[in-house]
Formats: sequence, structure tokens, C-alpha cells
Amino acid sequence: MVAGNLAVQPKKRFTIPPMAIVAGIVVLVGLGGFWYLDRASRQAPPGPAPPTAEARAYAKNLHFVAADGVTLENPVMESHESYLKQSIVEISGNLLNGGDRALNSVKVTWLFKEPGAVMPDGQLYQETIWREPTFLVTRAAGGLAPGQVRPFKVSFDNIPDSWNQAMPSLVIAAIEFK
Repeated sequence: MVAGNLAVQPKKRFTIPPMAIVAGIVVLVGLGGFWYLDRASRQAPPGPAPPTAEARAYAKNLHFVAADGVTLENPVMESHESYLKQSIVEISGNLLNGGDRALNSVKVTWLFKEPGAVMPDGQLYQETIWREPTFLVTRAAGGLAPGQVRPFKVSFDNIPDSWNQAMPSLVIAAIEFK
């Protein structure tokens, strides 16, 4: 054997191209963002804050008959089709401040129910399938003085088809006093 000049070849180092590193980081950030948003969407949204004790005492309940506090008078429900062939439900009437305090705002939650089922004890059980909060009185519109009546009209265009087509129930979500 001849001891010759064997050229020692340096070992080729393994390198990752910079674009592959950038692409990997983008993919990891995207997957992390997707995971975070997916996890956040599965959590139940926080419910609205309950009315204050003062507001509950003032309103007691929102009735369709005269009572102390805030009252709806002559509610009328109508349905029609929009130009986009979408069903629109409108509820109109008058809101009476039958109490002795001026109001800046009144927010109510309309509760739409399913047709329901009769239970073995004869009671009708209806599940709420849609909740829609709306303001009937706002500070920008001047509020509502004691004894004052203000007309209102609210429209709903996203009620589920399984709704029982009856007048929705109402719950006072918030009352702000002047």
C-alpha cells in the first residue's frame, strides 16, 4: 500500500435553511392560535350581570298589565318577510314608567321558547331556545320620567325556526336611574 495523500474531506455540516425555520415558526404560531381560539369558543360566555337590588325592587316584574314600576302596554307582535326573504318579527307597544323615579335606560331580555311538551303532572314545559337583549329606553333618547309613556318597536331577524310563535317572555336585564 502506498501511503499517499488522501485528501481529508471535512464533514459536511447539516444545516436547516432559514426559510424552513421561518415556515416552522409560522406553522407553530398558527396551530397555537387555532388551539387558543378553539378552546375559547368552547367556553360558555359569561351571562349578563343581574339587575341591582334597587332595580329589582323598582321593577318587580315586567307585566303586560298596569303595575308599579316599568310596564309594557298594548304589546303587538307582527311578522313579515324582508327583501332578502328573511322572516322578521317586530314587537311594538308602549313602555310606562309607573314608578316615582326617572330612568336613564331600561334593558330587557326577550325569551323565545320552544313549543313545549305536557309533563305527566299536566304542566306545560317549554325550554327557552333564544335570548335577545334590547334597550327599550336609552339615555340618548332622553330617558323616561315618572308617569311618562314611550312607544317602542324592536325587530328580531334571527329567531330559530323551532320557536313556538307566541309572544316572548320578558326579563328586566338592567335599569339605570337618573
